[in-house]
Amino acid sequence: MYNHSSTPSFLLLEFSNIRGLQILHFFVFLVMYFIALIGNLLIIIAILTDYQLHSPMYLFLFCLAVMDLGSVSVTIPKSMAMFLMNDRSISYSGCVAQVFFVLFFIASDFVLLNIMARDRHVAICNPLHYERIMNKAACVKMLLVGLIISLIYVILHTSGTFVNTFCSNSVNQFFCEIPQLLKLSCSDIYLVEVGLLVLSCIVASGCFIFIVITYVQIIAAVLRIPSVYGQKKALSTCVPHLTVVSILVITGAFSYARPPSDISSSLDLGFAVMYSIIPPMSNPFIYSIRNKEIKNALKKVLFAVHSSKTIFKVIM
Repeated sequence: MYNHSSTPSFLLLEFSNIRGLQILHFFVFLVMYFIALIGNLLIIIAILTDYQLHSPMYLFLFCLAVMDLGSVSVTIPKSMAMFLMNDRSISYSGCVAQVFFVLFFIASDFVLLNIMARDRHVAICNPLHYERIMNKAACVKMLLVGLIISLIYVILHTSGTFVNTFCSNSVNQFFCEIPQLLKLSCSDIYLVEVGLLVLSCIVASGCFIFIVITYVQIIAAVLRIPSVYGQKKALSTCVPHLTVVSILVITGAFSYARPPSDISSSLDLGFAVMYSIIPPMSNPFIYSIRNKEIKNALKKVLFAVHSSKTIFKVIM
């Protein structure tokens, strides 16, 4: 029987025990991590440095980029170290921290996506009252309430998971994931956490329904706009958000909404990669492809970086 007092670590699931494939997986994860890292950092820097982007919509996008950056930084570096060092172990405290922060960033993402849906709803359905409703104080208040709710949610889940006694320390996933940890439980206490997970699914479904209802109202308002150009312009501000929500829901559904089965570990790993890495890696590109303000801000950032390199070369 394993618990905190009897074992100092858990063993994560490796993608392969062949050394060559481990190195290959290291470089694949390294590339994905750099794409997510650079993409989200560019969004963060662009919004911070461009005064024209200091509006509610871009404030929420800034927070989303920060959360995405944190999300990939919790899981991918540890996985890369596991591939490179051929060491599957993660300390008990490290596993607790990984569960805590993964849940916090995912929960915060959900909160932000709902706030962003509300922002688009006000901007399109009540444009004359936008500045009054979505003022700075209201935006900060929504963010703080969302973060507090996420923090309470994460504390409940993390404590509900690690209060259990574990019969094994072999986690059937490449990072510490609650459903896989609960499979190792020796006691009936795990049923409390199962109940919390079911409640989480209900709340997540409620958030998704809220977004759907919000966009039904947005589309109805857009159809009342007399000009085709106005309709396209209004919808263009919603397409990135809808795309991000769709990717998050689809990847999450592949991982958790499928019926229980004796599915292979390799497919489990693939689904885990989809929902934990693909959304944070793709979000910066989704928000910058058709957004002229973001494009212009990114061009300024890249030009500033290029100019700094040129000046440095001249000095040297």
